[in-house]
Amino acid sequence: MSRFDGRTPDQLRPVTIERGWSKHAEGSVLVSFGDTRVLCTASATQGVPRWRKGSGEGWVTAEYSMLPRATNTRGDRESVRGKIGGRTHEISRLIGRSLRAVIDYKALGENTVVLDCDVLQADGGTRTAAITGAYVALVDAVAYMQANHFFKAKAQPVTGSVAAVSVGIVGGVPLLDLAYEEDVQAGTDMNVVCTGDGRFVEVQGTAEGTPFDRAELDTLLDLALAGCTDLAAAQRAALADLTG
Repeated sequence: MSRFDGRTPDQLRPVTIERGWSKHAEGSVLVSFGDTRVLCTASATQGVPRWRKGSGEGWVTAEYSMLPRATNTRGDRESVRGKIGGRTHEISRLIGRSLRAVIDYKALGENTVVLDCDVLQADGGTRTAAITGAYVALVDAVAYMQANHFFKAKAQPVTGSVAAVSVGIVGGVPLLDLAYEEDVQAGTDMNVVCTGDGRFVEVQGTAEGTPFDRAELDTLLDLALAGCTDLAAAQRAALADLTG
């Protein structure tokens, strides 16, 4: 099967990870999954939320938002509407959970990293692109913290890597990394978060039409794991680029 953009069913969209995109943040990345582009910034501060004080442990959290014209029609800013939408809350929590899966709180000390993931352009997979890019921004922020003595010199707060990708069944065919045109046609849609060593952090799967069976689930998870393996390699390459 050839997809609308010429990809094979098991092929990612072109992925780029540009580090150092914002000069002010301790870590920043512009990540692109095809035409989806997300700016991820990591802000490091000394101290932790009040409920965490005295624990000797740090904290990592995330916020997600979408610019008004990230999609083909303009959406109101949530600040103008006066409340944060349920989708925004849900994705923010997902990004935070995903990144905390590879953080040693004790090693981080009583310091906080906040990841802001702002969708500049949406074409499917914004949450998975955000997680993948935010990890690289987090690593750069932690390196800044280490260089500036936020925690013990030999501490290693980042214990592994994490990436995410979408999979789905479109027209009966399992596909990796759905663009918007495919996502809106998917009978089954799934977002999968994996560590770099092949373990699952989170699996979000929904049958939009016909329920999927165990064999289809296994196929989708295999596709996602292979995709996350490729994304982990892209993350390593970006972090190895000393010009970033």
